[in-house]
Amino acid sequence: MGELLRYVGDLVEQGAEEHYRSMSLNYRARYTPVLRALVSGAQTVTDITERTRLTQGAISQTVGLLETDGYITRRALDDARKSAIQLTPSGRALVRKLDRHWAATFEAIAALEKEIGHPLRHALEAAASALEREDFSARLTAAKARLKGEQADDK
Repeated sequence: MGELLRYVGDLVEQGAEEHYRSMSLNYRARYTPVLRALVSGAQTVTDITERTRLTQGAISQTVGLLETDGYITRRALDDARKSAIQLTPSGRALVRKLDRHWAATFEAIAALEKEIGHPLRHALEAAASALEREDFSARLTAAKARLKGEQADDK
């Protein structure tokens, strides 16, 4: 399952990357959840983490890349453990260019879901929620115990 999920994710990202290049953008697909969170009001790495399904480490790395590329700035907040993150003028211009691309992305996803006959986003959200309730390690442990019990029953 992990292999298939990575493959599908790679196919989606490759298609998106092709369009970023055709738009002449210096852009990485991993920027999207961070930029979308900032546009929707997030102001810190913690805020972004709460609005996405990404780890704080992944968000911090992406924020660093966005800062290096000149799309965001950071300034220390009062408690000095957190930084306020803001789009630069270049970042705001980038988001304006991406707004239509993002709308087209959601339209393409809807068309893909219609073609395959499954609400892929809903299935992935449901899987994520189920794994948040009981992680995959616990599920593996339970499966191994069931299989061990079945083997004992066969004897």
